[in-house]
Amino acid sequence: MASPGQGEKKQKKVVLTSNGDEVSLNIAFRLAKQGCRLVLIGDEHDLRIVADEIARSITGVDPVEVIGLDMEVDKEEVFAAAVDKAASILGNIDAFVNCYIYEGKMHDVLVLAEAEFKKIIKINFMAVWFLVKAIGRNMRDYGAGGSIILLSSIIGAERGLYPGSAAFGSCLAGVQQLVRTTALEVGKYNIRVNGISRGLHLGDEFPISVGKGRAEKLAKDVVPLGRWLDVKNDVASTVLYLISDGSRFMTGTSIFVDGGQSLARPRLRSYI
Repeated sequence: MASPGQGEKKQKKVVLTSNGDEVSLNIAFRLAKQGCRLVLIGDEHDLRIVADEIARSITGVDPVEVIGLDMEVDKEEVFAAAVDKAASILGNIDAFVNCYIYEGKMHDVLVLAEAEFKKIIKINFMAVWFLVKAIGRNMRDYGAGGSIILLSSIIGAERGLYPGSAAFGSCLAGVQQLVRTTALEVGKYNIRVNGISRGLHLGDEFPISVGKGRAEKLAKDVVPLGRWLDVKNDVASTVLYLISDGSRFMTGTSIFVDGGQSLARPRLRSYI
């Protein structure tokens, strides 16, 4: 399969949101290394450091642009303005990768504070909705189609439920449904919408709550591939595929990249 930006008809122009987590940053590095033209959206200070690091570590890479955006803002026009700015930088947008996720601490559904609930909803669903709408309109109006990729986790899937994540998991479930319903409506514009439901890594809240040593043993004993997610290597290749022309007939699909964690979730419960 030709990587986006290498061996395809044209360089892919990609907008990626990030909260500075290891998963999204490694995706950004891989996209830049494969020749994609990148605009990063999120906390401006943190992402400028990332952009500078990409420029220093990858020879000949195109400059990575950064657009600051507060993902808790509940005004659609703010997100639309950020997308318009990205489009003015890139000329057009070939792909959008939403990686910005806020998990928060694990809380029982009966004690989760209202302010924390609203923050979880705003960042993990409302912001995604506004961005998908703005990106979709841009792709439609440009007339060349595109690929929208929404990153979530197995916590949003029926077979990946974890205690203490009611609000967060409900948002991610909504994102996975958004993948399917949006794909139904924008396919006529040659816009593809797919999701990636990633497995958990040792920096996620559930493994932290269990304890690193116990979490590693749980994975080794129960998960089919015997480990938690590798933040550097396990997700980026799927993003590259969904951006590339090799996935041109895929839409409305959520791909599980979890090493079988979600398959083993019922067995994990008996170990906890």
